[in-house]
Amino acid sequence: MKKKIIGKFKAIDLKTKKGIVRFLYKLGLYGFAVCGMCVLGAWGVYKMGFTNNSGAIDKNNRYLADVSEMSKLAGKSKEAIDAERAFNYYKIMVISKFFPENAKLIAEGLRNSEDDKMVSQMIAACELYLKDNEEYARLIAQGEKMYKSISVTSERTNAIEWMNLPEWAALKQAIIKDKHLIDSAAAVTGVEPRLIVGCLVGEQIRLFNSKREMYKKYLGPVKVLSVQSQFSLGVNGIKDFTAMKVESNLKNDTSVYYMGKRFENILNFRTPDPTTERVNRLVDYSNHFYSYVYTGCILHQTKKQWERAKYDISNRPEILFTLFNVGFPQSNPGPNPQCGGSHINVGDKVYTFGAIGFDFYYSGELADEFPYQAAKFKG
Repeated sequence: MKKKIIGKFKAIDLKTKKGIVRFLYKLGLYGFAVCGMCVLGAWGVYKMGFTNNSGAIDKNNRYLADVSEMSKLAGKSKEAIDAERAFNYYKIMVISKFFPENAKLIAEGLRNSEDDKMVSQMIAACELYLKDNEEYARLIAQGEKMYKSISVTSERTNAIEWMNLPEWAALKQAIIKDKHLIDSAAAVTGVEPRLIVGCLVGEQIRLFNSKREMYKKYLGPVKVLSVQSQFSLGVNGIKDFTAMKVESNLKNDTSVYYMGKRFENILNFRTPDPTTERVNRLVDYSNHFYSYVYTGCILHQTKKQWERAKYDISNRPEILFTLFNVGFPQSNPGPNPQCGGSHINVGDKVYTFGAIGFDFYYSGELADEFPYQAAKFKG
């Protein structure tokens, strides 16, 4: 009896298994059929073009076209060019009140591009999103009215008076010729090149009046720097005893002027006659490299002296230029350093050495050749 019951269960179990297999087979078959129909249907829809997006004309199409087709400033009068450039600065300022990130990007474009048209297009593109902003429109109209109401005529193109002199235009070209030497000396001494140029400008401009005839004869036609060879030496007018002090400070690790071990050997002599070699270095008419190295050392050593006295003048170019001019004996660290130095007559006006260096440093002149650096000193 027991065997018959077990036999029946086995038969039922076998039938159940076959039924499940048969069911799964049919389910798979129907599934594949449905999938095939879906694929064929999707293919048919695609081939008949039902998925194509015909697109649409942007509602701002005319404005976008006007921006792209803006005319260049070429061919316009100088007054029109100056006016558009000036008003672009104003627009960037106003945009910054609403969209500071866009204003920043446009300003960077203005700084990096010489294409005035491109800057105007960037502003116009941003204005697309301000065209319904009544406050923006009011500020722009107000600025335009104010700008047009100002009527100022001046023969000067630069606010800094001595930079309007023809000698300055010639001097800039002479300085650019020495860019590779200045950059090399700056790397050797760990000083921002622009600081070295600031000292050079002060010293060379000092000669505008004192040796005016020489400037007319040499600086104007051939754009060369003046090299001094008597009481002061080289293009930066470095005195021999100052040069000797610089050399001593490099080697003396107990000196307040000590720049560090990596700088100890940058002015080592190659001959047994340092006095003659020193003079020859500084008065070399064809290569001013050592004039710039001594200048960089003076700036760096003075900065170290003040740093050790707990006063940071690394971001005070007018003080560094003043101390370069007056020399080590008059460099006395304190809480209130003052800009000054030698009085220099330029174009019938009196300046101090430090002020001329300051004028140049922050003027933006020669910024492409000698850019501003975040760290003025290294090492």
